[in-house]
Amino acid sequence: MEDCHLIVGLGNPGAEYAQTRHNAGFRVVERLAERWQADWSDARKFRSRVAKVSRDDKRVLLCEPLTFMNASGEAVGSLAEFYRVTLDRLVVVVDDADLPLGEIRLRMRGGSGGHHGLESIEQRLGTQEFARLRVGIGRRNGAREITGHVLGRFGSTETVLVDKVLTAACDQLDCWLRAGIQKAMNQFNGVVDDPDNEGQKQ
Repeated sequence: MEDCHLIVGLGNPGAEYAQTRHNAGFRVVERLAERWQADWSDARKFRSRVAKVSRDDKRVLLCEPLTFMNASGEAVGSLAEFYRVTLDRLVVVVDDADLPLGEIRLRMRGGSGGHHGLESIEQRLGTQEFARLRVGIGRRNGAREITGHVLGRFGSTETVLVDKVLTAACDQLDCWLRAGIQKAMNQFNGVVDDPDNEGQKQ
């Protein structure tokens, strides 16, 4: 398959994790699939759920690893190898407790920041040279121990902002496919409600 782009959303499978902060990556790719009218199917040999779609003459795979977060690299590595996805055509969407809720940040490369899903992918691919879209979930009172926080659900007062964040992240990924990563970073990185960026978003 030529010119195949892979967008991976990280999270944990199962209903008990579905709406947790740690599953922000799942929620972004699910919103994309809904927007693009792409149907999900189980790809057991890749230990993933995948949706295939054509966008702007590009073949795009959306992926949710079903390995649980800490083994995400198994799914991503096998998919990337089978579909011959080059590193410049891979984006991993991940929650980030070091970014406040309401902020998104796409980068061409970088470290894991202690995120076990990214660590697993970096180890499996043998490199950090792939793009990652970080979706801010914040921390509770600046605490370093955040397991309970990331595995908790967004509060009722956060629902409207979360919806805006998911939409903005999808807009950014659409831009990445259409116009490249530099434009996507310049146009969308930052606080979602920033009025200076509002007019640029499509």
